Amino acid sequence: MAYALNHFSIRTTDLAATQVFYEKVLGLTVGPRPPFPFPGLWLYNGDHASMTNAMVHVIGIDKNDPEGLKRYLGDRDVSSLHGTGAVDHIALLATGLEGMLAHLQQIGVACRERTVPAIGLHQLFLDDPCGLVIELNYPAGEKEALDAKAGRAQA
Repeated sequence: MAYALNHFSIRTTDLAATQVFYEKVLGLTVGPRPPFPFPGLWLYNGDHASMTNAMVHVIGIDKNDPEGLKRYLGDRDVSSLHGTGAVDHIALLATGLEGMLAHLQQIGVACRERTVPAIGLHQLFLDDPCGLVIELNYPAGEKEALDAKAGRAQA
């Protein structure tokens, strides 16, 4: 298995101020973001053509409609979103989805899986012992191959 830091995410109740900070202070620019069921933006360091340049994912908290975010990433107490408590998760690019799923099953660690077809990504979300979410991003093709293999085994 190989890993590389992909991005970090911040939950905020002030999407606009967070955007301004990262644009003005770090020179990042807003670029493409999949149509997630909650507000947010992706800030890029470099070319917008490659999602690997989306360095900061800002997750907006819509107090009037928080359900999309709760269903996708889980709930967080808004009062905890200060300092390092604002860090939502750490994401790593990874390979070896089949091996990781088998490993997690073997050691009894639960994960939540999501596929983001718009960018060809299959995600595993894990909770570390301190409650920090670790997101492992695999090429969606690995998930497709795994599903095809499972389909052949059932036939």
